[in-house]
Amino acid sequence: MGAMTEPTKYPTAPAELPLWMDLEPVPVPGCDVCGALARERDAARRAGDGSKVSDCNVEIRRHPHGTKAARR
Repeated sequence: MGAMTEPTKYPTAPAELPLWMDLEPVPVPGCDVCGALARERDAARRAGDGSKVSDCNVEIRRHPHGTKAARR
Protein backbone atom coordinates (compact mmCIF):
# COMPACT_ATOMS: atom_id res chain seq x y z
CA MET A 1 0.00 0.00 0.00
CA GLY A 2 1.14 3.50 -0.80
CA ALA A 3 1.59 6.29 1.69
CA MET A 4 -1.35 8.58 2.34
CA THR A 5 -1.08 11.90 0.63
CA GLU A 6 -1.76 15.29 2.12
CA PRO A 7 -5.26 16.61 1.21
CA THR A 8 -5.44 19.50 -1.23
CA LYS A 9 -5.63 22.82 0.58
CA TYR A 10 -6.94 26.07 -0.84
CA PRO A 11 -5.90 29.58 0.23
CA THR A 12 -9.48 30.83 0.71
CA ALA A 13 -12.87 29.39 1.49
CA PRO A 14 -15.06 28.51 -1.50
CA ALA A 15 -17.53 31.11 -2.73
CA GLU A 16 -21.09 30.35 -1.70
CA LEU A 17 -23.53 31.06 -4.49
CA PRO A 18 -27.28 31.25 -3.94
CA LEU A 19 -29.26 28.42 -5.43
CA TRP A 20 -31.39 29.42 -8.40
CA MET A 21 -34.23 27.53 -6.79
CA ASP A 22 -34.16 29.97 -3.88
CA LEU A 23 -35.58 32.67 -6.14
CA GLU A 24 -39.29 32.01 -6.38
CA PRO A 25 -41.03 33.46 -9.45
CA VAL A 26 -43.69 36.12 -8.93
CA PRO A 27 -46.95 35.65 -10.87
CA VAL A 28 -47.68 38.34 -13.46
CA PRO A 29 -50.49 40.57 -12.12
CA GLY A 30 -53.76 40.02 -13.97
CA CYS A 31 -52.68 36.70 -15.53
CA ASP A 32 -55.26 34.00 -14.74
CA VAL A 33 -52.80 31.17 -15.48
CA CYS A 34 -50.13 32.61 -13.18
CA GLY A 35 -52.73 33.22 -10.49
CA ALA A 36 -53.98 29.63 -10.65
CA LEU A 37 -50.43 28.29 -10.52
CA ALA A 38 -49.63 30.50 -7.52
CA ARG A 39 -52.70 29.21 -5.66
CA GLU A 40 -51.75 25.63 -6.55
CA ARG A 41 -48.20 26.31 -5.33
CA ASP A 42 -49.50 27.73 -2.03
CA ALA A 43 -51.70 24.67 -1.48
CA ALA A 44 -48.77 22.35 -2.27
CA ARG A 45 -46.57 24.23 0.19
CA ARG A 46 -49.21 23.92 2.94
CA ALA A 47 -49.44 20.17 2.18
CA GLY A 48 -45.65 19.81 2.40
CA ASP A 49 -45.35 18.78 -1.27
CA GLY A 50 -42.03 20.38 -2.23
CA SER A 51 -41.98 18.62 -5.59
CA LYS A 52 -45.30 20.20 -6.58
CA VAL A 53 -44.11 23.61 -5.34
CA SER A 54 -41.09 23.25 -7.61
CA ASP A 55 -43.25 22.16 -10.56
CA CYS A 56 -45.49 25.21 -10.14
CA ASN A 57 -42.44 27.49 -9.97
CA VAL A 58 -41.16 26.06 -13.26
CA GLU A 59 -44.56 26.53 -14.92
CA ILE A 60 -44.83 30.13 -13.70
CA ARG A 61 -41.32 30.87 -15.01
CA ARG A 62 -42.02 29.29 -18.41
CA HIS A 63 -45.53 30.65 -18.90
CA PRO A 64 -45.45 33.04 -21.90
CA HIS A 65 -46.63 36.62 -21.53
CA GLY A 66 -46.12 37.93 -25.05
CA THR A 67 -42.36 38.48 -24.94
CA LYS A 68 -40.15 37.51 -27.86
CA ALA A 69 -38.33 34.96 -25.70
CA ALA A 70 -41.62 33.32 -24.75
CA ARG A 71 -42.76 32.98 -28.38
CA ARG A 72 -39.90 30.72 -29.48
